[in-house]
Amino acid sequence: MASWPEGVARHVLDRVDSTNAEAMRLAPSLSGPTWIMARQQTAGRGRRGRAWSDPPGNFAATLVLRPEGGPADAARLSFVAALAVHDALRQLCGPQLNVALKWPNDVLLNGGKLSGILLESIGAGASIQALAIGIGVNLAAAPDAAAVEPGALRPVSLLGETGLVVSTDDLLAALAPAFDDWHRQMRSFGFAPIRAAWLARAARLGETITARTGTVETTGRFDGIDETGALILTGPRGRQAIPAADIYFTGA
Repeated sequence: MASWPEGVARHVLDRVDSTNAEAMRLAPSLSGPTWIMARQQTAGRGRRGRAWSDPPGNFAATLVLRPEGGPADAARLSFVAALAVHDALRQLCGPQLNVALKWPNDVLLNGGKLSGILLESIGAGASIQALAIGIGVNLAAAPDAAAVEPGALRPVSLLGETGLVVSTDDLLAALAPAFDDWHRQMRSFGFAPIRAAWLARAARLGETITARTGTVETTGRFDGIDETGALILTGPRGRQAIPAADIYFTGA
């Protein structure tokens, strides 16, 4: 296993409301990138204000850093985080682990949702003072399928799907260097290698999917992501770039 990245701090808490919330509280006093992991979250949250279930044994951590560039550059760090989760899990569980990436920021196991990523920032307009990259992984248990919204992928856990036991400490120890490696690549070479690596691990590439933004739905062939990270769908209205949406798989 790779060593802990140099210059990156680590805080492990027994209990917290939300690792993202704690990251935002600590951000002004931090001197560099910092991982904040909690053994238990009491008020974890996902995208669009949704609650995030976090039973004991599941992974909840946030990396807080001062991103380079503007909001668009910061947003693309969600792809870096997804790659890091994917690679850390494969490192710990073996290359046979059936994990894939779902746009914009989920990690799937055997076709079900294993992990979610939430980005939140401090700052206004083009100035981002701190970015919190929250990562939740269902290592030990998954939420009840009846609790997720209609059409959403079934939630799964690593233990339930594979019988493998991975501790939160071991996942953090693999995740931090994996993120650092992909982040260095993006800083050195731009988004292109991140985009290529993400597409190589993408779920349902070339298949028909539906993107929902508010009350608007767009169905088409998933043809990848562009240089900004936007979803590319090709359908009856031609090729479209969709910067933000919830994704639903046909026949899921």
